[in-house]
Amino acid sequence: MTITQDVTTQVARIRQYVADLHAELPRNGLVAWTAGNVSARVPDADLLVIKPSGVGYDELSAASMVVTDLDGKLVDGDFKPSSDTAAHAYVYRHLPHVGGVVHTHSTYATAWAARAEPVPCVLTAMADEFGGEIPIGPFALIGDDSIGRGIVDTLAGHRSPAVLMRNHGVFTIGRTARDAVKAAVMCEDVARTVHIARQLGAPVPIEGQHIDALYARYQNVYGQTQPAA
Repeated sequence: MTITQDVTTQVARIRQYVADLHAELPRNGLVAWTAGNVSARVPDADLLVIKPSGVGYDELSAASMVVTDLDGKLVDGDFKPSSDTAAHAYVYRHLPHVGGVVHTHSTYATAWAARAEPVPCVLTAMADEFGGEIPIGPFALIGDDSIGRGIVDTLAGHRSPAVLMRNHGVFTIGRTARDAVKAAVMCEDVARTVHIARQLGAPVPIEGQHIDALYARYQNVYGQTQPAA
């Protein structure tokens, strides 16, 4: 693969961007030890930048980030890519609008995944961010395209940027890697709240038309215009 100077400059910037975003995972209590990862697509190149396998969060830097192609093959870096690279690469190959992917084993969301149960849309914050329930994806083993296929197939029928892969954990997508990190943080937050609500009784679902209205407002009106990463 020929890498132009423009792509080299992009890769250097995205390595720093992805390294910085990894700090948000332990900061928000989404990971333990070396588990979890963030990746970002390199614009105008069939490349992604992702965390190296088995390296602690305190040891991560721009230089330690790994660059692969969209088949998950190493292009540049001093470490082995994350064991989830094949899943990330599959998502990028099949969802061209996705610029970032995140994987966590955050406690409450992963507890729902262990039960193979979607998180029902019973909070306005869920309607805002996820446009409905947070769905369950199939069981899949790590190491090939199976997880990526499960993510893509499951999210095809949902507005949610998050999927709970059965018996595994959370995968989120976003227009940017920062958006995907936000979705992972919000996924754990609402999974915890809905779990607590169920200890008190049956949560009250939000009607579909209200979910649609909340989602449209939040996605199109709320907040400030953010530049692309």
